[in-house]
Amino acid sequence: MPPDPFAGDPDDPALALTEPDEHENLPISGEERDELLSDLSDLAVYQALLAPRGVRGIVVDCGECDEPHYHDWALLAASLEQLLNDGRMRPHEPAFDPDPQSYVSWEYCRGYADGVTASESAY
Repeated sequence: MPPDPFAGDPDDPALALTEPDEHENLPISGEERDELLSDLSDLAVYQALLAPRGVRGIVVDCGECDEPHYHDWALLAASLEQLLNDGRMRPHEPAFDPDPQSYVSWEYCRGYADGVTASESAY
């Protein structure tokens, strides 16, 4: 991610938009760390299986704004790694004019991977 041009600047205009979060910078638990590592591993498998088929990433339904959020493979991996390393994710730009047909849900990815595994073990 590019560096924040206002990092450390007490006059950063974005500071007026944020409220202190009592949970900010709390270390993640061992269980959360294991879940993130598992998600990153799963994401790599999903990308390997689905990217060659034209799938660009994962769509997530946002509970806050009731809008779908489209995440390319690399962006989602970077966000999960940042959460793993920093305990939080920085805001990022949404996908520009995404084609919804090119994104699938996490559940679809899991089902697809399970289907590939089942068909390979049948032989």
